[in-house]
Amino acid sequence: MSLTRRGFLVATAVLTLAACGTQPALEKTAATGTAWSFTDDRGKKLELPGRPSRIVAQVGAAAALWDFGVRPVAVFGPHKLKDGGRDPQVGNVDITKVEGLGNVFDEFNVEKYIALRPDLLVSNMWEQGRLWYVPEKSKATIEQVAPTAGIMLPGRSAEQVIGKYEELATSLGADLAGVAEARTRFQAALKELKKFGKLKILMMSGGADNMWVVNPPDYPDIVTLMTAGLDVVKPTTVDKGGFFQTLSWENADTYDADVILYDTRTQSLTPQEMLRKPTFAKLPAVKAGQLYPWRAEAPFSYQGYASMLEELVANLEKASKLP
Repeated sequence: MSLTRRGFLVATAVLTLAACGTQPALEKTAATGTAWSFTDDRGKKLELPGRPSRIVAQVGAAAALWDFGVRPVAVFGPHKLKDGGRDPQVGNVDITKVEGLGNVFDEFNVEKYIALRPDLLVSNMWEQGRLWYVPEKSKATIEQVAPTAGIMLPGRSAEQVIGKYEELATSLGADLAGVAEARTRFQAALKELKKFGKLKILMMSGGADNMWVVNPPDYPDIVTLMTAGLDVVKPTTVDKGGFFQTLSWENADTYDADVILYDTRTQSLTPQEMLRKPTFAKLPAVKAGQLYPWRAEAPFSYQGYASMLEELVANLEKASKLP
């Protein structure tokens, strides 16, 4: 197989690190003792002679692992805002204590990754076999450096994804202190959602020219909300590739809803920006003040979901069925 110039340079860097006395992952992890294995959501069984300790993770994966007591050495994906603050997508991760390998899509510092001597890379997957925020152009090189684990999101409930992260964290020897209490809060909030079943809820994200109505089955959090009894709008058509239906702002009134939950991620418009769209501003839910946050990337941990669900319950307590 031919290598690009960048690929050749990266491969050379790997050999150089080894020559300088840096131990490969298989040797280094053996020092931690017990042999380690984990089967990821690609059906790939990962095996090492010792438990991985130097973990690099995509921000969503890092946020989940952090709440389960695992401390990655580096993250990639949106973790730092323009003002230097922590991006909400990175959850409780202390970004002053981890290396950043890239902050935007298709950005991943391969040379820095190699220098970190990772034992394991962990990432969410929105498509089977594709590690989120791992650039395709660098994938082959990245996977030569250390084993990679993928956790699938679509087609599952939040509980199932959280359970997979708990399984991974347990295998990594994490301290699960606080998990039981958070699980209790999570379950209690889920029960509270049942009383809001009469409300029609639209979940959406806003862009400069379009709004996107999300397709519930593609999002673990929404699967869980609907299982708990919420009535979430399902678009009549879905864009190629799934996940949502694109509407022009002129067609923002396509679906009736008592409550609108808006995407809080940094790439989405803020409520103030969306209110400048006349059709959106005239929606009954908006006029009634029943526009609340959708924490689209809450960490897949009991702590992350307990906090998200408790906030949602508090907001829905203020809402009512519209005429």
